[in-house]
Amino acid sequence: MTDQKKKKLTPTQQQYQQLAKRHEPPRPLLKNFVRAFLVGGLICMLGQAIQEGFIHYFHFTEKTAGNPTVAVLIFLSALLTGLGVYDRIAQWAGAGTSVPVTGFANSIASAAIEHRSEGFVLGVGGNMFKLAGSVIVFGVTSAFVIGLIKTLMKMGG
Repeated sequence: MTDQKKKKLTPTQQQYQQLAKRHEPPRPLLKNFVRAFLVGGLICMLGQAIQEGFIHYFHFTEKTAGNPTVAVLIFLSALLTGLGVYDRIAQWAGAGTSVPVTGFANSIASAAIEHRSEGFVLGVGGNMFKLAGSVIVFGVTSAFVIGLIKTLMKMGG
């Protein structure tokens, strides 16, 4: 529920809301969907190409090539964020850049860059992990629960 629905609006505020809604340009949903699909797909294609490079040139197996591929994608995302390129791509593509692991790396790097003037520990470290902390805690907790379930299933037969 939005804040507008929680509090009572005066008749003048209600009229203004209706007027603003009438003059709001329609959102180009189909165009946004296509852009998100194309950019998200291109990021995934880049990841696949990097993984194939690790397999072909460095003789990784398909199973072991995943981790360095993700590391390279995270590095590229953080680098492009630092150069200001990733944000321009994200502004054009929308959700297509936020779904893959690169979007998570972008959000962490953006927080670090934004708060660097406050110092490395309290600024960069503290604000960078405000977002990442909850994701890391959820990931570790989920992995523990899944591991526990798998162990109990193996013990049970």
